[in-house]
Amino acid sequence: MRRIWSLVFLTVLTFSTVWAEGSKETKGEGSVGAASGFANKTLNVAVFQGGYGRDYFDAVAAEFEKDYPGTKINVTASPRIWDVIRPQIVAGNPPDFVYLSEGDQGGLTVGMIKDRALLDIGDVFEMQALDQDAKLKDIILPGVLSSRFCNPYGDGKIYLAPYNYVVMGLWYNKNFFDTNGIQVPKTWDEFFALNAVAKKHGRALFTYQGIYPGYLEEIIFPAVWAAGGDEALKAFSNFDPNFWTSDAGKKTAALLERIGYTDNVLMKGTVALNHTQAQTEFMKGNAMFIVNGSWFESEMKDAPREEGFQFGFAGVPSFDPKTPVSCMASYETFFIPAKAKNPQLAKEFLRYLYTKKSVRLNGEKASGVMAVKGAVELVKDVITPAAYNTYKAVESGMYPVAGRWAVLPSNSKLVINDEVYNPIAGIMNRQMTGAEYAAKLDKIWKQARKEIDAASGQ
Repeated sequence: MRRIWSLVFLTVLTFSTVWAEGSKETKGEGSVGAASGFANKTLNVAVFQGGYGRDYFDAVAAEFEKDYPGTKINVTASPRIWDVIRPQIVAGNPPDFVYLSEGDQGGLTVGMIKDRALLDIGDVFEMQALDQDAKLKDIILPGVLSSRFCNPYGDGKIYLAPYNYVVMGLWYNKNFFDTNGIQVPKTWDEFFALNAVAKKHGRALFTYQGIYPGYLEEIIFPAVWAAGGDEALKAFSNFDPNFWTSDAGKKTAALLERIGYTDNVLMKGTVALNHTQAQTEFMKGNAMFIVNGSWFESEMKDAPREEGFQFGFAGVPSFDPKTPVSCMASYETFFIPAKAKNPQLAKEFLRYLYTKKSVRLNGEKASGVMAVKGAVELVKDVITPAAYNTYKAVESGMYPVAGRWAVLPSNSKLVINDEVYNPIAGIMNRQMTGAEYAAKLDKIWKQARKEIDAASGQ
């Protein structure tokens, strides 16, 4: 459910060369319109028709055809696009360019990653942007291209290109905080100190979407990063067998215990609530904080709320005042199948998607924010004020933590999300301690790493 709604929001720019057998770089800004350099001028594009719709892809395809005379972009879109294109892929005749939702329900993206069926597109990001004097890689938000979203094997190579992104973390009622002179917490100690304030105002400090505990990834991944930086995040994401006995692992487990075991912190009944129920209780003023993403305002636009309610994004507190507030970031991605019939035109189309014209068009047609520096300003007038403030906070210093697991072998029986998030209800019901939770996951991490090493011949 959260992945469906993570589609309901919000990314990107590019350079010119003539693609024939390969590409050659020019100096200064790029230029469009080099269609004469393509032996095959027809591009088949497959698109997931979900929260972002298909209008953007139809519109940008039309613009590409205008700027590259003689080209033809065929867009196929469906809410179940994986079922449409899977037979084509199996038959060795995949589309040239694909957009599937982050964590697509059909499992096609993960399957293609496991089968190493994606084209290495790192060369595209070494090119200059089509409409500015900068390499494409330098206009993408920091850390995105090196994350597991784009670099799934951790080998430094780029196989998926970023599209729209969403940010996730703690939300609060801005009007309530401002009216009562309450400061947004920057550390977890400051967060828990607000428990007395919450009690004074007759509300709980925190709630979450109880029967969908996966929402808690929005504080777990940032907590890991806050506890140990990029190295801890890498160890966590790569199933380092020593992670859960490390300082970062212990701090993360202890944080969950502190939430579940501290009196009055967790809103009563939370564990039994679905996402809309918990979010409505929060908006009605029964809890001061909830986890959610930048789609929150749109998803709950018709929900009841306390008088004067305003969406405020707090990100995720740190353990140390010297560590910046962070948030979790998730990225939609494009890819080119390794067996695509027209990979060179697909690469040019990808570069075109990162032009300012395309970024703006994406905001207008899909209400999306692409993972590109300055994108939020380009779409400021077509997204909600709360969404703008949320994305602006990230561009202004809130650290975006890319949360994604290393790919398990295709024969693995582990479902990592279930292993990590389902036991949290036991902590929140005070039936499991943080240490017991860490010990349970320590076994899972060791098993996962053993499977990965065995599959790679280590």
